[in-house]
Amino acid sequence: MSSLLKIWFLLILMNHAEITHSQNSEGLPPLLHKAVEEVITGKYLNALLDILHFQSSNVWTADMLTKVMAYFHAQEVMFTLSSLQMSIKSYLKNLLYQPRQLLSEFQQLGQQQFQTAMKYLFNSRKERLEMGNIILDLDKIREKVFQSPGVNRTLFLITLEKCFLALSAMECVDILSQVLRVSAVRYLQPGVIGSLPKDLQEDAFRNLSTVFKDLYDKTSANAQKALYSWMKQILQKSYNASEFNESTSWVSAENLWILGRYMVHLPLEEILKISLNEIRLFISYDNATKQLDTVYDITPELAQAFLERINSSGFDMRNTSTIYRLGLLVCFYDDMEQMDATVARALLHQMIKCNQLRGFQAEVQKLKAQLLNIAVQNQTLNDTLGSLSDAVVGLTSSQLESLSPEAVHNAISTLNQVSGWAKSQVMILASKYLSYEKVLSFHNVSQMGALVTGISTQSFYSMNPKELSQVIRGTTSQYSSDLSPAQHQGILRKIAASRDFSSSVIDIQGDFFKEISLSDLWKETGYNSSMMKEKELRRSQALYLYKLLSEKSSPADLLSTGQLVKGITCQLIESMGADFFLNHFKFFEKNLHLLSPYQVNCLAWKFWKVSKASMPPFFLLVLPVEYLEYVSGSLCVPFIASLGKTEMDLVNPSLHKKSTVLQKVQECLNGSIADEYDVDLLGNLICHLPPASIRGRMSPKAMAIALHQFKLCRQLSHEQKIEIKYKLLELYGSPKTWTAETTLDVGPFIALLSKGELNVLAIKFPDIILQIAKTIGPISSAEELLSTVFEFVCNTTANNRSSITRPDCLGTRAPSLDEIIKLAEANAFWSVQELKCMDAETFDKNVELLGTVSGFSSSQLIVLKEKAKQVWGSLPDWKSYHIVSLGRIALALTENEIEELDLHSIDTISALSQQTEWTLTQARSILQGFLEDSGHTISTLRSFDLVGLGAILCALNSTEIMSVRSAEFSAAAARIGLLFCSTPVLKQFKKMAESVFGIATSWNSSILQEIGTIAGGLNEDELKAFDKNLMPYFQPEAIRHIPAEIFQALSPEQIANLGPENAARVTKSQRERLSPSQLQSLQLALDGARTSAQETHSSASTTLGAQTPASSGAPRLNSFSIWLCAVFMLPLPF
Repeated sequence: MSSLLKIWFLLILMNHAEITHSQNSEGLPPLLHKAVEEVITGKYLNALLDILHFQSSNVWTADMLTKVMAYFHAQEVMFTLSSLQMSIKSYLKNLLYQPRQLLSEFQQLGQQQFQTAMKYLFNSRKERLEMGNIILDLDKIREKVFQSPGVNRTLFLITLEKCFLALSAMECVDILSQVLRVSAVRYLQPGVIGSLPKDLQEDAFRNLSTVFKDLYDKTSANAQKALYSWMKQILQKSYNASEFNESTSWVSAENLWILGRYMVHLPLEEILKISLNEIRLFISYDNATKQLDTVYDITPELAQAFLERINSSGFDMRNTSTIYRLGLLVCFYDDMEQMDATVARALLHQMIKCNQLRGFQAEVQKLKAQLLNIAVQNQTLNDTLGSLSDAVVGLTSSQLESLSPEAVHNAISTLNQVSGWAKSQVMILASKYLSYEKVLSFHNVSQMGALVTGISTQSFYSMNPKELSQVIRGTTSQYSSDLSPAQHQGILRKIAASRDFSSSVIDIQGDFFKEISLSDLWKETGYNSSMMKEKELRRSQALYLYKLLSEKSSPADLLSTGQLVKGITCQLIESMGADFFLNHFKFFEKNLHLLSPYQVNCLAWKFWKVSKASMPPFFLLVLPVEYLEYVSGSLCVPFIASLGKTEMDLVNPSLHKKSTVLQKVQECLNGSIADEYDVDLLGNLICHLPPASIRGRMSPKAMAIALHQFKLCRQLSHEQKIEIKYKLLELYGSPKTWTAETTLDVGPFIALLSKGELNVLAIKFPDIILQIAKTIGPISSAEELLSTVFEFVCNTTANNRSSITRPDCLGTRAPSLDEIIKLAEANAFWSVQELKCMDAETFDKNVELLGTVSGFSSSQLIVLKEKAKQVWGSLPDWKSYHIVSLGRIALALTENEIEELDLHSIDTISALSQQTEWTLTQARSILQGFLEDSGHTISTLRSFDLVGLGAILCALNSTEIMSVRSAEFSAAAARIGLLFCSTPVLKQFKKMAESVFGIATSWNSSILQEIGTIAGGLNEDELKAFDKNLMPYFQPEAIRHIPAEIFQALSPEQIANLGPENAARVTKSQRERLSPSQLQSLQLALDGARTSAQETHSSASTTLGAQTPASSGAPRLNSFSIWLCAVFMLPLPF
């Protein structure tokens, strides 16, 4: 706020610098006179708020400015324009990042001033504020304020502290809701929740409760518990005391409704005490079902307690109307005695929601299986298919195979709404449906919903191209990401080969467009910038299209499309005029995630050249490390805040640069992370903190806030995780004392605990541990946790295990259906003998889940493969869906076994090629099997065959590669360019690429991007011939695949122009062959240095220095409110 006032005076001086009248304060209204005195004494926030309050009820006249200035001169308060302007500018920029100081300023405000502050920040509908000839953009002020996490925290805390004393409760609730929606997780901590008002009026309490209900999923488990306790306290107080005693409950129907999702925190004994009249009334509410549909984290014990009370209250639990009112409680329905098929089907219909539950899916599937058996009693599966809801997901492949095409057709309106299908199930049902329909049309496909992914690539390719164009524009487009690359290619290849491609390409949206080959794009010319707004582009496409469209569209139009920014080159950025660049930088800023590290580096240098003073501090990360020397003092906090709002991985800094940046961040924070404000400031940077900083420099108070941020980090190192573990133990104490809420909040970090500590938690909170274990990645990252889960699950289900009669399995525990579902990745701990003793039905129902377990050894995979033979029969009898369902289990197939399989379908091959652990001989067998069974030769393979073969193509020999048709290769080139083949294979693919794109030395940036790793097959002369400006357009993986003896042929200039990302992919063996001058060039590329001129360092000090605070000779403008200082960083229109 003080910022506003200071700017206001600055503007006055600029417009009235010649005013020299000597007048006293006569004629100044009292409130304005008070504000002027506050300016003189340095109370700038108070002054501005008084002026705003005065202006809200008085007409601002021009003579008031004269009187104010005269009073200043009378008091001998002298300003010079330059000193005031410099002081205000530096002060406001610094203050924007001082939320602790802002909190202190707010705490000292009077009641009227606080009311004015809240009014203009939250309740004013004005977009602009006029004070004489000065116009303030209030919308911009709010935007800047709410973009700062630290400022938002201050506003939240000061609202709790002062608002309910100064404003109406309803106004304060509205303010809290606005602030909380920014980051409820960080602000709503248990300690802060304890200071929520406990004497709110009914309407205010209801409204605030609604806010908390809306934010339920954004708050920690401990915060949820604390909010429940706060709500309970108020609800108990409002409950009629005369009716309250130990045997009755305060939980009325209305209170249940107010609690909303927080009802899951009711203790079991409290639920059992709820009045039957109140339960009956609650279930009768129209909104009860909606509320019960959202209790995703309810436990079986609580759900069954509610079901018991509902049953006791007089509701008929077998009545369809009652069942429909139960929401997610139906997932725990347990009254199965003498149930008829109608009730079972009603329950199954409602249970389609149960996949939203947080855990307990094994129990849900078991219940669905029981209901399914009842629902089909005395009827065939064909007759009942449409009434079984998503319980059909539990049917085995043999059961689905037994269905008639007519039954699938008649049930399609139900089947197309079901989620959770296994790939093999989708393949079977799609085949059944299409065999009934005979002809595949747009109408038929649009009826299939998620089952569309089961349509074979060949079937798509056989469709009419016009119908296909409708398919990818229609409702089927929402399932596009679930289609395989081969299916995408089959669809697009058919459309591209038709006469309608010109008109169709305009309508191809999203990730379908991304699959169009560069050579197909070349065939069309009718593109414009507006049609690119809904398309997703590969970088090769963007490079080509940006250049093409720049001939008829302005750069502003091209940049506004979003995806086309991927195609802007460094030369184009450099050629932009300064004003154009600055005015349109917002398009780059908005799409930073789409830019390559090289493009970001180019933007940084452009900014440095045209406007050093206004360059986003984030860009210092991509400039050479010496530029970080100038980050100090007032630049520190803006630098950290800018980095914290961006993903550092987007610019892929070298380890040296990253280390230097983090060292600078620690210097700026004075070596410690003291509290929640420091965590707010760090933002995403917290994921990159060195282990020593986490352990030695982060306070427990900061750790409590940082935990949520750490859980969002994608790639924490083992060392970071170890230090996080120590901080968690320091914060929460021994796991023996942890509550369920603390265990949930710690989440995946429980994997860091010792086996003994995990056993304690598994005994106390088994369901929570199972829930967390489901989210853990490969076994290598959480072996102790998964081992604990395995032992606990097996021990608790031992009594329910059916006896095994096979002689070789006596005394051996065999995996059960429930255990496999619960264990997920922990299934890797079954012994070979235990897997061998698994019964056929269990294997058949869980084969796809078992095929996803990454921790299975080769011996475990072999025994599972043998189990598949036992269940499905001999290999030649296996269907495509059998092979697809195997997942990693297929890796155990020998070359001879592969030869026995029916591999005619490219969709089967596409599924097999997703596995990355094939040996060369296995891959060769798969290739030969496909060619023989499909009747193809290499020369007749189509582009979608090539795409479907994927990594299997690396098994081709040189003669076979040269037999591939050029047109088919060109359509699949981008996909082939993603493969990591051997150098001899890449050399042959390079020759194929030349047959399509011309000789290698003529390739441009878009071609280099298109062919990807194929560029690893270039020879020494070809590599040397590339212009240095093309070096950044090699894909990073292509750089890695260039043999070291070839890579060393690059000139120092070429290496210096690789760009940061490509330079980072240079391998150790490639480095070892480089000369000193080449190594120096490589370091320049890693640092993001400019190679054209070494002019950068000398100019750094002058510009960055200009942003330091004004000298002490200027009037000292002390602490001021951040939320207003943001205003003065913006241009004020006159």
